[in-house]
Amino acid sequence: MAEVINMPRLSDTMEEGTVAKWLKNVGDKIEEGDILAEIETDKATMEFESFHEGTLLHIGIPEGDGAPVDTLLAIIGEEGEDITGLISGGSSTQAVEEATVPEPAEVVVSTSQAEVSIPDDVEIIKMPRLSDTMEEGTVATWLKQVGDEVEEGDILAEIETDKATMEFESFYAGHLLYIGIKEGESAPVDEVLAIIGPKGTDVDSVLNAKPKTEEASKASDNLPAKETAVENTETLETKTVAEGQRIFVSPLARKIAEEKGINLKEVQGSGDQGRIVKRDIENYKPVAASVREVGESPTKGETTPVVQQSVLAVGEEHFEEVKNSQMRKVIAKRLSESKFTAPHYYLMIEVDMDNAKASRVQINGLPDTKISFNDMVVKACAMALKKHPQVNTSWNGDTTRYNQHIHVGVAVAVEDGLVVPVLKFTDQLSLTQIGAQVKDLAGRARIKKLTPAEMEGSTFTVSNLGMFGILEFTSIINQPNSAILSVGAIIDKPVVKNGEIVVGSTMKVSLACDHRTVDGATGAQFLQTLRSYLENPVTMLA
Repeated sequence: MAEVINMPRLSDTMEEGTVAKWLKNVGDKIEEGDILAEIETDKATMEFESFHEGTLLHIGIPEGDGAPVDTLLAIIGEEGEDITGLISGGSSTQAVEEATVPEPAEVVVSTSQAEVSIPDDVEIIKMPRLSDTMEEGTVATWLKQVGDEVEEGDILAEIETDKATMEFESFYAGHLLYIGIKEGESAPVDEVLAIIGPKGTDVDSVLNAKPKTEEASKASDNLPAKETAVENTETLETKTVAEGQRIFVSPLARKIAEEKGINLKEVQGSGDQGRIVKRDIENYKPVAASVREVGESPTKGETTPVVQQSVLAVGEEHFEEVKNSQMRKVIAKRLSESKFTAPHYYLMIEVDMDNAKASRVQINGLPDTKISFNDMVVKACAMALKKHPQVNTSWNGDTTRYNQHIHVGVAVAVEDGLVVPVLKFTDQLSLTQIGAQVKDLAGRARIKKLTPAEMEGSTFTVSNLGMFGILEFTSIINQPNSAILSVGAIIDKPVVKNGEIVVGSTMKVSLACDHRTVDGATGAQFLQTLRSYLENPVTMLA
């Protein structure tokens, strides 16, 4: 039977693609794995291979033409096969299915014994897409166990996405019948996460009433639901921090630990399956300075784990592999795409910060007012973007998007990497409003409590490493922005003023630009305007 191949989605932001070159012609024999065409996406030109064998019967998009994702790209089938119906109405997979398979009245899947359907009161919960860029998720913690009663609105699990760890609530009531993804395990979006329904439901029948994924098969391992649940529980109970496993901790306990500077690896959890909860942090006592020998027992009543002393032989190589978090993997992917698709260039200036320092002292002297130098930089960038709209753009291939709004993203370092909360309509905010929003967003970013909406939509980004003593650096552009500003530390050094050498405060900033949208002269003019605002802060108050 002929296979319809649609325009694939080859990147997370791809909405349409252009066929740069066909490597096969109508009538050619196709083997699985053959490269059919080169397709230009919004980020790169990529080879597109066939997952089917047969003869190339039809090409739906000529070379040089573009089309939306899921548009009919090609048809592969047996030589001489009639594909008229597919061409006329088969621009999507759905059309092909409608042309070849009668629509059933209900979801019914044939098994070796009988026709099995999913009962109406049973719900299959899939791994949700909790952010716009999420492709897979990791179950950090299950808050319900197999057999537990679940009410609508109950929190089922904490799921780690590429941007944050978020609570996932149930939209259904019933009993938790099945867990498809164990704590600490990852799975793609739409993988079976759990099943909720009436107590006593035959879970195997429900799983057999749908295409069963390899991961779900492995998780169940052909065991009845009760045996699977017991196996999961026993596995979790043996996990400890000393074994190098994931640390299971409630969001509140994590927040309190960060505020107190407590290393969670040194805390023994007393919650379900060793989960660290609030009382564990409140009752925590630091490990004694002396290091016990391996195997020595803790003193009576002590809640901290034994610190083991490892001794390596001289000259012995040693390493440890740590599983990359979803956030770290997505950061790597996004930055690689940006660096290798956008032609970066860098401009750097040095700013006189004497007036900025004096102005900040005066502003912070007002009641209930506190701003940082970073707040002043963010405000100056927003005002400079208004005067240089070319910098506030996005490259879209055939077009350049000029953003009429100004949303400045502020890079924040977190435990697993980097997130960029966004200040919406930054140019309309005062310095004190910027300071308050940055403090709130950065604080919630560090405890993974930002919502996806708070990390989307930036038109420009600021990255500041000055607080770490970094004098100057360059950054990779945060796509789809056209530029990112890197801010260094403010230092005192000899400068020339009015023909005399005096001590002055300076700060270096560098601007990384996408040369497709921002030319060198445009970037330089933007930095001149930025310098003018920072060296004369009173102009930002007008």
